[in-house]
Amino acid sequence: MSTIITRRTLLAGTAASAALPLVGARAQAPFGVGFVYVGPVGDHGWTWTHDQGRKAVEATYGNKVKTSFIENVAEGPDAARAIRQLAQAGDQLIFTTSFGFMNPTIQVAKQFPKIKFEHATGYQRAENVATYNARFYEGRAVIGTIAGHMSKSGQAGYIASFPIPEVVMGINAFHLAAKKVNPNFKTKVIWASTWYDPAKEADAAKALIDQGCDVITQHTDSAAALQAAEQRGVFAFGQASDMKAFAPKAHLSAIVDDWSGYYVKRVKEAMDGTWKSGDVWGGIKDGMVKLAPYNDAVTPAARAAADEVQKGIVAGTLHPFTGELKDQKGTLRLKAGETASDEILSKMDWYVDGVQA
Repeated sequence: MSTIITRRTLLAGTAASAALPLVGARAQAPFGVGFVYVGPVGDHGWTWTHDQGRKAVEATYGNKVKTSFIENVAEGPDAARAIRQLAQAGDQLIFTTSFGFMNPTIQVAKQFPKIKFEHATGYQRAENVATYNARFYEGRAVIGTIAGHMSKSGQAGYIASFPIPEVVMGINAFHLAAKKVNPNFKTKVIWASTWYDPAKEADAAKALIDQGCDVITQHTDSAAALQAAEQRGVFAFGQASDMKAFAPKAHLSAIVDDWSGYYVKRVKEAMDGTWKSGDVWGGIKDGMVKLAPYNDAVTPAARAAADEVQKGIVAGTLHPFTGELKDQKGTLRLKAGETASDEILSKMDWYVDGVQA
């Protein structure tokens, strides 16, 4: 059983609260699990994958749970309002799924100390607030390897959302992997300043293609960039889910986010009383990050190299950020053989040498 709370309903305030179970009736009601989304559930990217996780919770626990979600929540005042509304409606575990929801999550959690909160991609925690994230940079290293093999121009375009560490480390991981294949490789970045805006994403892809990029990748959530690549006859990678259906010729692969296992596990812990605050950062080895099937156009050499990168990451013998590593200004960031710690990665605000941004 699930409830959809639209943006219009959210802004209506009390009317939405009246339509949902009251906190006082919670004892006889299913366990309430709420989700706050930054984009639409139909984006086929970031938000869509989180909503697949919500559906996995419903499929696993049936009528023992009642899920609800609010989509298209802006990273600002609306976020606190949305989170608070789910808390007031009786949800006992609330997942907030975008970096910009961090401060609002902490704010609302202080007001509802008996409710458990989980924030995706953030770093602030409390007794009733946990954080979770995926090592997307591992997947970026795999697709960067493919790009290095597949690009004839030696130039890839990268459509970025916002300059937060998660996005910056993705750009860097992609470029470093491609540069291992082609030392002269160039990665050109356009900042879209949005998570989801198909028109802006398509325009960014076209601009990068006009600059000579014959491979396009993205950290934005629609399939518009892929479709632009398909129209212009260049290759591209999907974001967060397998987007092959939108661009069957252009789509080489995609980083696939899989939150289902994590959500099912944490809901169980919240229901049985074993839930504790903490931080989880899972990657390819943990199944949080996966790669979509390779397009038939991917050459045997590219395929083999990408598979080796995946195997090395899982085995712990390959880390995408291994020195010697310098930034754009020539400053040494990692010594030869040194690997980046999680602390370095979580605060990354610099580009590696060769990124054009």
